[in-house]
Amino acid sequence: MHDRSDLLLPRDRYFGPEPRQREIAQHLYTEVAGLPLVCPHGHVDPRMFADPDYSFGSPADLLIIPDHYVFRMLYSQGVGLEALGVPLRQTFEVSETSKVSLETDHRTIWQTFADRFYLFRATPTGMWLTQELVEVFGVQEKLTGDSAQRIYDQIADCLVRPEFRPRALFERFNIEVLATTDAATDPLAHHQALAASSWSGRIIPTLRPDAVVNLHAPGWRQNVAALAAVSGIETGSYRGFIQALEDRRAYFKSLGAAATDHAALTPYTAELSDAEAETIFGRGLAGRATADDAVRFAGHMLMEMARMSIEDGLVMQLHPGSFRNHNVEVFARHGLDKGADIPIATEYTRNLKPLLDKYGRDARLRLILFTLDETTYSRELAPLAGHYPALRLGPPWWFFDSLNGMTRYLDQVVETAGLYNTAGFNDDTRAFPSIPARHDLWRRASVNWLAGLVVRGIVDLCDAEDMAHDMAYRLAKQAYRL
Repeated sequence: MHDRSDLLLPRDRYFGPEPRQREIAQHLYTEVAGLPLVCPHGHVDPRMFADPDYSFGSPADLLIIPDHYVFRMLYSQGVGLEALGVPLRQTFEVSETSKVSLETDHRTIWQTFADRFYLFRATPTGMWLTQELVEVFGVQEKLTGDSAQRIYDQIADCLVRPEFRPRALFERFNIEVLATTDAATDPLAHHQALAASSWSGRIIPTLRPDAVVNLHAPGWRQNVAALAAVSGIETGSYRGFIQALEDRRAYFKSLGAAATDHAALTPYTAELSDAEAETIFGRGLAGRATADDAVRFAGHMLMEMARMSIEDGLVMQLHPGSFRNHNVEVFARHGLDKGADIPIATEYTRNLKPLLDKYGRDARLRLILFTLDETTYSRELAPLAGHYPALRLGPPWWFFDSLNGMTRYLDQVVETAGLYNTAGFNDDTRAFPSIPARHDLWRRASVNWLAGLVVRGIVDLCDAEDMAHDMAYRLAKQAYRL
C-alpha cells in the first residue's frame, strides 16, 4: 500500500533507470538530503522576516500573482495576466477601447491556475510546485480543476497558523543563510530591523547597483540623487559617485553582505580614464548620454566594481544575457519581471578580457559568472574558469534551472573547469516556500550525475560521497565566502 504522497512524489524521483546507478544515487542522496540550505543569491523580500507577524495572504497571493514562472506559462496559452490578478502599472491608463478588468477574487484566480496545472507537466515549475504542495502544505491529491477549491482551503488554513509565518518556515526549511538582493539606494531598513531583533535567522543583503551604473536605466538621474541622499556623499561628480558607491558597499557589508550582483545585456568590460568617465558621467547628468556612452560606462563600472571587490572582499556576481521586457504590451500594462525576459547569445572571452587582464590573476577577486547561453559552457566559461584564479561558474540559471539543464551543465563544465571552480547551487527565487524543492532538485540531479560517474569507473564511491557534500553545501559556502 503506497502512501499518497509517495505517489505524488516518488522517493527515487529524478534518478536514472539503470538499477546500479539508481542504487548509488539513492545512497548519495541519503548522505546529503538533510544538509542545511545555503542560499547565497535570491530575491526574497526581507520585509517578511523583519515583521514577525508577516502574512503571505491567500494561496493566490503566495503562489500565483507574484510568480512569473507560473503566469508566463498560462499567458503563453492565452490567459491574460489580468485574469491572474497580476497588478497593472500605476502609470497604465485604461482607454475606452481597451478595457482591462483585473480579477480580484482569489478563488477564481486559483481555479484558473488549477484548471491548467497540466501545462506544467515535465517542467521544473511543475516539479517545484508539486513538492511544495506536498511537503510544505501536506496536500495529498493532485492539483486539478476538480480538487482546486479543496486544496485552496487546505493551503489557506495553513497560512493563518503561526508555524507558517516566514520565520518559522525559515527554521523548518533548515536554512543556514539567505541572501536578498537590494538596490544600492536601499536604506536596508528591514535588514536593520533584523539585526536589532532577537531572532537568530541569518538574512543578509546583496548590493545590486544596476540602477545607478546604467545611464539609460529608468530614472537614472533620480537614482543617482537617491544614492547621494542615502550615502550623504555628493554625486554631482564622477569621483563623488564612486565614493558614494564605496560607502554603500561598506554599509551593506556592515549588515552582513557577502556579495554584489550585476545584471547586464552583455559582459562587456573596458577601462575609461578618469577624465573620460567624468565626461560621460556629466553627459548622463545633463540628460545627453548616448547609447555608446551607456555601453562604455557600464563596461567601465564592471572594472571599478572588480577593483572594489578586491579591496573590500565582497564576491562579485555577473548575470548577463537577458533581453528584458521583450513583450512591449505586457511591459506597458504590468511593468518589469512579468515573464517576458528572453535569453540572447552572449560572448564572454573577448568581452571579459580587459577585466581579466587587470584582475583575473588576483585570487582576492571572486567573480561568479552566470549564463543564459548554454553554448558558452564548454566553449568559453569552463576554459575561462579552469584558468583564471578569480573566476567561478555559477549554477544553471533561470531557464536552465531544471533537471535536464543541471545535467547538461555538469556534463559540459566539470571536465574542463573541474568541480571546484563551480559555485554550488543557489535558488535565485522570490518564491520563498519553493526554496527547499529547488535545492532538492539540485541535490537529486547532482547525485544522479555522480552515480553515473561511479558506475562508469570515473570516480569511486568515496570520492562521489565527498563531491555530493560539496555540491549540496560546501561549494556555495566557499564560493561566497560564507
